[in-house]
Amino acid sequence: MSQGKKTLRFIISIFIITIGAIIAAATLELVLIPNKMIDGGINGISIILDTIFGGALGLYVILINLPFVLFGAKKLGGKFLFKTAYGMILFSILLELFGHFDPLIDDTLLATVYGGIALGIGVGLIIKEGGCLDGTETVAIIMSRKNNMSVGQIVFVMNIFIYGAAIFVFGADRALYSLLTYFVTYKVIDMVSEGMNSVKAALIITDDADEIATNIMGKLGRTVTTIEGMGFVSKNNMTILYTVITKYELSMLKDILNEVEASSFVTISDVSEVIGKHIKKIPNKVIEK
Repeated sequence: MSQGKKTLRFIISIFIITIGAIIAAATLELVLIPNKMIDGGINGISIILDTIFGGALGLYVILINLPFVLFGAKKLGGKFLFKTAYGMILFSILLELFGHFDPLIDDTLLATVYGGIALGIGVGLIIKEGGCLDGTETVAIIMSRKNNMSVGQIVFVMNIFIYGAAIFVFGADRALYSLLTYFVTYKVIDMVSEGMNSVKAALIITDDADEIATNIMGKLGRTVTTIEGMGFVSKNNMTILYTVITKYELSMLKDILNEVEASSFVTISDVSEVIGKHIKKIPNKVIEK
């Protein structure tokens, strides 16, 4: 991919992240928060703290997310850091902006359903472009590479404690409505971003298998299998790479392929189930070899 096309694709990605941040911030301030409902993760913690102590919700979001973003920066790369930082900062500013507008919905059930849908669309757009709005997801992505739990499972465990705390602040009924919103939101996120926790298989036919395989192992922490093949028409020998990744990591895989100046043909397919242990982290000494 030429430098011009890379720049254009990056600009489009930032634009989509901007739209996602606008939708997510508007949904929280105009639909969920007025109905005393919270989002999960760091945003949920920020809403609880803002309710108890007052102040600026956007500031809480930035301050609490900052350590998680810095923690994930070394593990997930510069592009992820930039897109995540941009999305979070814009999201925080928009929270303060939309906080001055009147609520759009004052019916709890409607807020639960349509708030969850809108929030899922906003967050899903950001995840689809390789960014993130919540620090807990950053930690979950890294943790999922070192154990057999998916990103969604780890985030869900974290959110159990957050929604449990919401019971004491907003009451049991609002905490349960918030939990229902959470399920709606993440179902929509799966639809928009193609499901960050589902598994994908990538089959890569390339002229530079070593560099691509090394980057996949080093940046994604995924094992790669090499298969020797031959073109039916050209009769040329070629190397085929096979790897299994999460859908969330699909955008990162595309970045790796775009950065390598080699001809590649890639097919991505759904994997219904993975049986057996899938190595999540490759020792550096193996990568160096």
